[in-house]
Amino acid sequence: MSANPAIAAEAPTLSGTLKAVTAVALALGTFMQVLDTSIANVSIPTISGDLGVSSDQGTWVITSFAVANGVSVPLTGWLMQRYGVVRTFVLSVALFTIASLLCGLAWSLPSLIFFRVLQGAVSGPMIPGSQALLINVFGPAKRNMALTVWSLTTLVAPIAGPLLGGYISDNYVWPWIFLINVPVGIVCTIICWSNLKSQETPTRKIPIDRVGLVLLFIWVGALQVMLDKGKDLDWFHSSLIVALLLVMVISFAAWLIWNLTEEHPIVDLSLFKSRSFALGTIAFCLGYAVFFGNIVLMPLWLQSYLGYTATWAGFVSAPSGVTAIITSILVGRLMHRFDPRMLAASSFGIYALSYFMRAGLTPDASFFAFTAPQLVQGFAMGMFFVSMLAVIFDGLPPQKIPSASGLSNFLRITGGSFATSLTTTFWDRRAALHQTRIADAVTVYAPAYQQSLAQMHGFGLNDQAAAGAMTQGLIAQSYLLSSLDLFYLSAWLCVALIPLCFMVRRPEVHGAVTAAAD
Repeated sequence: MSANPAIAAEAPTLSGTLKAVTAVALALGTFMQVLDTSIANVSIPTISGDLGVSSDQGTWVITSFAVANGVSVPLTGWLMQRYGVVRTFVLSVALFTIASLLCGLAWSLPSLIFFRVLQGAVSGPMIPGSQALLINVFGPAKRNMALTVWSLTTLVAPIAGPLLGGYISDNYVWPWIFLINVPVGIVCTIICWSNLKSQETPTRKIPIDRVGLVLLFIWVGALQVMLDKGKDLDWFHSSLIVALLLVMVISFAAWLIWNLTEEHPIVDLSLFKSRSFALGTIAFCLGYAVFFGNIVLMPLWLQSYLGYTATWAGFVSAPSGVTAIITSILVGRLMHRFDPRMLAASSFGIYALSYFMRAGLTPDASFFAFTAPQLVQGFAMGMFFVSMLAVIFDGLPPQKIPSASGLSNFLRITGGSFATSLTTTFWDRRAALHQTRIADAVTVYAPAYQQSLAQMHGFGLNDQAAAGAMTQGLIAQSYLLSSLDLFYLSAWLCVALIPLCFMVRRPEVHGAVTAAAD
């Protein structure tokens, strides 16, 4: 049904308890989707062992979701224009809930991968949809508070994912990492449809760009598989990775040319004509990539070389979620008094401080020494998302918000994929370099080596066992040095991003954002 776009701007917003309940339900929709991008990561060894496959095969549980989700997110703008924001979001949550149930009931790796593809494919509109609907629910006067509520879930979910996934893996069976979505999804679906169906946005019958969709599927799929499997296959030493790169480059070039000449493109690239959207999205994606890369690195290092369990590795990251929530609430209430560009720049500065703090860690550092940088990082997280979203959406007309949200989130997710792949590859290769340097410096005739050997003998180890123990120590030391290198690099990258925050105009206050049509 076609309608006048102005209707969306005049639609009444909710109030009182109904507003609060609806906002929580919308936030839970975002939380579920973001949580599922990280919760399975720490559970792959458990899932692989239970299904009788190798860990390398088990990583397809992550890859399949990432590829399907990466393709579906850019479709959000078209779906919401064609069917309405409320209808698209609610149906997405309902289908995601069903897919989560099927993942929990999977009986083999192929069945689990198939259901994860389904889960990723239907989840694309959840994040942009919740973002647009929250803005509508709160109204123009409290737009910053709406972005704050949305940011809270986006902040906490990547941290809660490893913690919750580790706890479930350590204490329960792996299907529960998917089954916990079911009751949440049912509640979210019922509340959102009941409270928001009367506020559906205008729709219009626009044709779908089938050629653009196929090309988008090819290049995004090739990119995601290349990023997820590159490290395992030794990157460009693998013919598969080289082939994926060629497919990605050619299909992306074809998609870009087609998209720029198509009357109804599947992705609205005209959004980049806005300086605030273009530069804000670059800063948003790069900042998120650094943040997400460190989220991946820390639990991996703690569990692999410092003796932490999955649960306790999650506890190390948990404090940042607490400070992030507190900071986000304060920023949301006070942002009208500050320049969002200053808040964004400050967030990069605090991020840098937290990474410099981590660069001083040692293997025998206390639990608090590991959590203190996380506490500091939480303050940066609380400012980063809210301020960057204010910059990105500045100056965009209401009907462009769903497309802008879908595109910016797609690029953010892609940035996270790049960060995961590059961080783990850099970590391993720097560790190998440090291990070689340490081995060259410490020979069997060195006094330090002889002293360590004597200590091992004192513990009752023979020469072979003592050599093995010292080799393990050398490997742990090399990964420590590699981790510190990454922390320093992350800190300086954040410092380098600060000037980018001031290359956009100062965001202004806007009206309600709900329309899905031109």
